[in-house]
Amino acid sequence: MDLTASLVAARAREYREREPLYAVEAEQLETLPAAFAAGEYGRRDAVWVVRWYYRRFLGDYPDADRRAAEDRFRDNDFDAVRDAIADAVAARDAVAAVDALTHLEAVDVPVAAAFCMFLDPDEYVAVGPREWATLREAGELERPYPDPPSVADYERYRERCRTLAERFDCDLWTLYRALWRLAD
Repeated sequence: MDLTASLVAARAREYREREPLYAVEAEQLETLPAAFAAGEYGRRDAVWVVRWYYRRFLGDYPDADRRAAEDRFRDNDFDAVRDAIADAVAARDAVAAVDALTHLEAVDVPVAAAFCMFLDPDEYVAVGPREWATLREAGELERPYPDPPSVADYERYRERCRTLAERFDCDLWTLYRALWRLAD
C-alpha cells in the first residue's frame, strides 16, 4: 500500500462517517486537552480515556481483559492520577510524558499514548496494533507491532506519524483516523 495525501484524507473522512465513536472522540479532543492542562477534570474524565482505548476496538478486544484494565485504573488513587497527568502535561518530550503516566495501574505505553493524544492532539497520537500494522504494510515501519511496545517503540511510531502528517499536510488526529480505517 502506498500512503498518499488523498488516501489519508479519504480514509479520515470515512472514519468520521462510519466509526460510531467519532462524535464523542471529537468532542473529547476539543475539551479534554484544556481540562487536563488546567487540572479541571474529574475521575470520570480520566477513566474515559482508558475506556476509550479499549472500547475503540468495538468488541475485538477481549471483554474480560478490557474490564480488568478499567477496574485496575479505577483503583488508582485520584491524587496519583492527577499528579501523573500534571507531570505528563508539563513533560518536555514524549518519553517523559509516557513515563509519568505508566506509573499508574493499568496504564501501559499504548494507554499512556492515548492519554497523551487527549492531552495534546497536536503532539501525540494513539498507538495500537491496527495503526502500527497499517504503517508497516505501507513500508513506514520495519518491525511488526511489539506487544507490548516500549517507550522507544512509541517514540519511533510517533515520529513516523509526525513526519507523515507533515508530508500530507494534515494533523495527527486526521492521520490516526486514516490509519485506523486502512487497517480494515
